[in-house]
Amino acid sequence: MSPELFKILLMATGETLYMVAVAASLGTLLGAPLGIFLATSRRGEIFAAPVTNRIVGAIVNATRSTPFIILVVAIVPFTRLVAGTSIGTNAAIVPLTIAATPFIARIVESAIREVDPGLIEAARAMGASPAQIVRHVLLPEARPSIALGLTLAVVSLLGYSAMVGAVGGGGLGDLGIRYGYQRFMPEMMLAVVAVLIVMVQSAQTIGDTIARRLDRRTRRG
Repeated sequence: MSPELFKILLMATGETLYMVAVAASLGTLLGAPLGIFLATSRRGEIFAAPVTNRIVGAIVNATRSTPFIILVVAIVPFTRLVAGTSIGTNAAIVPLTIAATPFIARIVESAIREVDPGLIEAARAMGASPAQIVRHVLLPEARPSIALGLTLAVVSLLGYSAMVGAVGGGGLGDLGIRYGYQRFMPEMMLAVVAVLIVMVQSAQTIGDTIARRLDRRTRRG
């Protein structure tokens, strides 16, 4: 691979990391509160709002069930409104965030629901408020599962970031299509795949390490 192509590969790698990092951060900021609400708002729970829970859950399910490439095309007007354009890395962050938010919401919801109900009842018996139960009981106990779930979300976003390359989103996916496919350069396609594999393996390793450190049972052992 020539120095010029290597430089292009590095630039595309940086664009992918930027897209995934921003989308994962925004998706967590939006999805985590949503997941907490979904996990605590069924009938009889600490923030009981069953009707709203069903409505929000239906919206989350509808977004999650939409194939990502269709979502990207369907929200082009919204992407233009937010980013000022429908192509490029900044524009790609919009559909990536929208795809990540409901996914992360369900991850957080599932992790919180795994917490022993006895801990919640004990906190209630001691007079803890719903907000205190979430902050001091649910989230600390659910942290390892949330960390593993967020790792899965990042891995999924890496795959999605390659898809947005098909519609001018930039990054490694765009590089693979323009050089590897359209210009018949298999070595570039191989390099793109290799970099994505390294990214996925690195994200998984980091996520597993963080989850182990957050797991109180592991630390006690």
